Amino acid sequence: MKSKEYDVVIIGGGIVGLSTAMQLKEKRVPNWRIAVVEKEPELAGHQTGHNSGVIHSGIYYRPDSQKAKFCVAGLQALLTFCDENEIEYEQCGKVIVALNQEEIGRLDTLQERGVANGVRGLEMIGPERLKEIEPHAAGIQALWSPYTGIIDYRQVALAYANRFQQSGGEIFTDAPVSKITRYPDGLVVRTPGGELKTKHIINCAGLYADRVAVMMGENVDVRIIPFRGEYFTLRPESHHLVKGLIYPVPDPRFPFLGVHYTRTIHGQVEAGPNAVLALRREGYKKTDWNFAESMGTFTYPGFWKMTAKFWKIGMDEMRRSYSKRIFVRDLKKLLPEIQAEDLAPGGSGVRAQAVARSGALLDDFSILRGKEAVHVLNAPSPGATSSLAIGSHIAELAAEAFGGTP
Repeated sequence: MKSKEYDVVIIGGGIVGLSTAMQLKEKRVPNWRIAVVEKEPELAGHQTGHNSGVIHSGIYYRPDSQKAKFCVAGLQALLTFCDENEIEYEQCGKVIVALNQEEIGRLDTLQERGVANGVRGLEMIGPERLKEIEPHAAGIQALWSPYTGIIDYRQVALAYANRFQQSGGEIFTDAPVSKITRYPDGLVVRTPGGELKTKHIINCAGLYADRVAVMMGENVDVRIIPFRGEYFTLRPESHHLVKGLIYPVPDPRFPFLGVHYTRTIHGQVEAGPNAVLALRREGYKKTDWNFAESMGTFTYPGFWKMTAKFWKIGMDEMRRSYSKRIFVRDLKKLLPEIQAEDLAPGGSGVRAQAVARSGALLDDFSILRGKEAVHVLNAPSPGATSSLAIGSHIAELAAEAFGGTP
């Protein structure tokens, strides 16, 4: 990589960074010189590539939140993009299942949120209708979301990258950012392969977004805490137990959705995930550990305040991580027929969860705008579903902040 000059360098070649790059180049500022730098040899290798592949419809999110707005708008934009670019997806539908009377009240709240957010086709159903949709699922009531779907988000991200490059954008892989320095006319982004001079930066670094912001001198009052989600896969002879997507009613105190069943676009069925603290930001295995990153977590006051609030839930998640028997016990709540022998080892993903110094888990997208940079500090699920809407928003912020004209 020779030293080159750009108007914008986007750090992070995941689905949000690539969506932003594509939309800046195609719609906002086509004359700007724009580059994407990605530390891995391939694009979309972390949160995008380890995504469960669900196209969310917008049920869970607080009305008027960015998650609600971007998910509903992003869903429609995503399906249109996939149709135009011949990317396979399936709207197989999802049931969110209440197992007892207490959960029915929370299910009613979810329906109210979904309706307020403009989610199409939501229907509260009883056990008879549930059996028609998911014959093997248990539950006394369920919320049916027919337009929830499945997709391969890595294919989507690569399509964004292709469109960006066709418009004249440049992508550099194997280019981890080691330092960002200022010079009189802008910034220098240093990578092992060379340096890029740029007027502005868009930080879409995912699990390292807070680190990049601090590298630029921003006073960031959140820390990325990595949570690993571990899955089993159903053996092929057990696939018939799941027709689409089967979810529990989530615990409103916790930003994770609980163990569930997900049919994938590639014909598999995943069961999970749990949510356990990872000891490395890219800690996909239980044995993955990084001293500096672990100390960064354990010395952060917000981590201990979060732990004080959620230690019991956290212990339950840890027990489930180390005991297949407990994992199966929880899976049986939704699908009583499931047995340990139905499950084979599956993959895992790591969620970049932003935690405030107060210990609060950020429950909405967090995008910090400055004069020389835009930082995407929190964009977990439904970030992939919302990628076109988020990318459009970031592109608009960047064009305004950096002096571009549509």
